[in-house]
Amino acid sequence: MADPSSYRPKPGQIPDSPGVYRFRDDHRRVIYVGKAKSLRQRLANYFQDLAGLHPRTRTMVTTAASVEWTVVSTEVEALQLEYSWIKEYDPRFNVKYRDDKSYPFLAVTLNEEFPRVQVMRGAKKKGVRYFGPYGHAWAIRETVDLMLRVFPVRTCSAGVFKNAARTGRPCLLGYIGKCSAPCVGRVTPEEHRELAEEFCDFMAGRTGTYIRRLEQRMTDAAEEMEYEKAARLRDDIGALRRAMEKNAVVLADATDADLIAVAEDELEAAVQIFHVRGGRVRGQRGWVTDKVEAVETAGLVEHALQQLYGEERGDAVPKEVLVPALPEDAEAVGQWLSERRGSHVSLRIPQRGDKKDLMATVGRNAQQSLVLHKTKRASDLTTRSRALEEIAEALGLDSAPLRIECFDISHLQGDDVVASMVVFEDGLARKGEYRRFQIKTFEGQDDVRSMHEVIGRRFRRYLQEKERTGEWPEGQDRPEEPLESGESGEPGELGEPGESSAGPAESGEPGEPLAGVGPLDGLERLDRLEQPGREDDGRPKRFAYPPQLVVVDGGQPQVAAAKRALDELGIDDVAVCGLAKRLEEVWVPDESDPVVLPRSSEGLYLLQRVRDEAHRFAITYQRAKRAKRVRSSPLDDVPGLGESRKQSLIKHFGSVKKLRQATIDQICEVPGVGRKTAESVVVAFAKAAPAAPAVNTATGEIMEDNGGSTHD
Repeated sequence: MADPSSYRPKPGQIPDSPGVYRFRDDHRRVIYVGKAKSLRQRLANYFQDLAGLHPRTRTMVTTAASVEWTVVSTEVEALQLEYSWIKEYDPRFNVKYRDDKSYPFLAVTLNEEFPRVQVMRGAKKKGVRYFGPYGHAWAIRETVDLMLRVFPVRTCSAGVFKNAARTGRPCLLGYIGKCSAPCVGRVTPEEHRELAEEFCDFMAGRTGTYIRRLEQRMTDAAEEMEYEKAARLRDDIGALRRAMEKNAVVLADATDADLIAVAEDELEAAVQIFHVRGGRVRGQRGWVTDKVEAVETAGLVEHALQQLYGEERGDAVPKEVLVPALPEDAEAVGQWLSERRGSHVSLRIPQRGDKKDLMATVGRNAQQSLVLHKTKRASDLTTRSRALEEIAEALGLDSAPLRIECFDISHLQGDDVVASMVVFEDGLARKGEYRRFQIKTFEGQDDVRSMHEVIGRRFRRYLQEKERTGEWPEGQDRPEEPLESGESGEPGELGEPGESSAGPAESGEPGEPLAGVGPLDGLERLDRLEQPGREDDGRPKRFAYPPQLVVVDGGQPQVAAAKRALDELGIDDVAVCGLAKRLEEVWVPDESDPVVLPRSSEGLYLLQRVRDEAHRFAITYQRAKRAKRVRSSPLDDVPGLGESRKQSLIKHFGSVKKLRQATIDQICEVPGVGRKTAESVVVAFAKAAPAAPAVNTATGEIMEDNGGSTHD
């Protein structure tokens, strides 16, 4: 890693004017491109104390070996130059959106003598009019098939067109009236071009005027008793209306706008764009990107605008661009868009009405796109295999870690300290084997000490299972600390949306751990049927399976604590690594430098997913535990008093205060409550400290507790 101070420009060397800057690595490759209103102020931010930089920015400046800049006269020029350099150099630390597929467009080749209507993908060509993009090519073909009845424009390839011209016979579409057959001279080139331009006008949203014109012609034909012509025009109008129905009206008739929405997490972002022309959604597309630089929503929007309109001119840039957040240099971006369109472009955030509602719809599509992308990436067998192999190679493991366990500590300012253990097998989450722990040996905030305790408890249970089944290797020393028979974690809560329900939530029995796991190509499978610790009914004992890799949420201190816990138990065949939040380095024991996996590495992506899942599960448990503590009452300490009888007691007396004041005989009057239970209730209230009375701050009056709250 380079020290940024080694290539920091001298004071006063950087100009205080707009410009674009490039960071290069020691191989002279451009790794980051940025723009600034003031180069001096912006570049100074990169050369402050490394501890104050965002982790991704810190990684970039320590990877770089030099910085250079180009001065421009305006912020708009800086925006244009930044886009050009990002496209030219493809820097690794810049956000780059990638299509999850190649979207098809409806294209009209106005650059040809006889324009052709067709489906096109890929880079746009000069002189071709594009509409879309569409989600599927068949949607374009259905629309074109309806419209060819009214606009019989050529759709055949150049070879078919030349062959028809040579033989003097049109193709089938020419015979059935869905092509004007310019190949055999039925229409002149001028007449055919006029048809193509009318087709483009209709697709661009100017539908009302054309349909009214057809309706007038139909009426005139009927009055002149040309009924066949009138019937044909009627059918043409019906075909156009059916084509229009495929795109529902979402905004006012004259609205031409693009709506851009962003869904993001700490690692990735998805962008969805709806193209509205003439008030109708004419196209949709989506992009996904890795967040390789420190960028907020406004920055993601700016990058999306650059990629969306960087190569566009004229009407391809709409009159309105609606976004969820304005870019930092909103005025410059708006001016840049206006220059590309040739007229004013409004760049704004919708605040009310139909546009705000439609933006919410686009946002939901973006969120679904991000979820779908993550699901596809996680479920692909080949990808998971490659991820496990990359992890094994990076950590120097003998084989791929088929079972990975990750631990995380969660608390709220030192209170309700809990831990989570999540399990991934063959790269997939095994939610039935999730476990959660309460920190027992101390109180307060100490993540390192908590991690040591949890790892020790988990693996003591593993050693206990080995000893119980007689699989303790001869000659291996027992751990110095005795195994605790009562040590266990609690099973994961399986009732959350999207989680497995293949196991009880509170009974302490884990769900089925390994059923339905598919094979991995080139990776040795665990022999599940011969694993130790399984009962006669096939259900596993808790913690019976050892992982090949333990991942902790944290850096060097947490990794060292986990390794120390394993060493104390004599376990040397389980690898340990740590992944700190928002960092991309993987920490391993006894190493001063981290293992750096490429940002595009599937192995790094899997480790991040495991870490994030452990973090989510720990926070869920910590919040539930805190909420339960807040809602607790003295009745919770009464042995044998379940929730149903608690409710009966409160309902009978009307409030907790009145129940506290009741005698044993009065409590015994409640159906289902015996004298022993009544005595326990009285004792529990006697032990509990009396709550401070509520005071009306306006009058100073002590207020009575007459509520019917279940918990005091």
